[in-house]
Amino acid sequence: MQEFFEGLAEILEIDVALVTPELHLQDYAWDSLAVVSTMALVDDIFSVMLDGQSLSKCLSVADIVALIEGARKD
Repeated sequence: MQEFFEGLAEILEIDVALVTPELHLQDYAWDSLAVVSTMALVDDIFSVMLDGQSLSKCLSVADIVALIEGARKD
């Protein structure tokens, strides 16, 4: 998961130390470009494709992690 947190920090243009499950995405650059970039990051790291609409509705990093875990079970 650390690789994902590092990639997400790069996407959001923040320090990786700030990326925790509690991080509120709306406080940062969580826009359509960030959503598409996160979809690519998740596909690259976990080999799963997330639904863009579901991802865009995530409020926190924990929500994204839950989506990833759900997709990995399928």
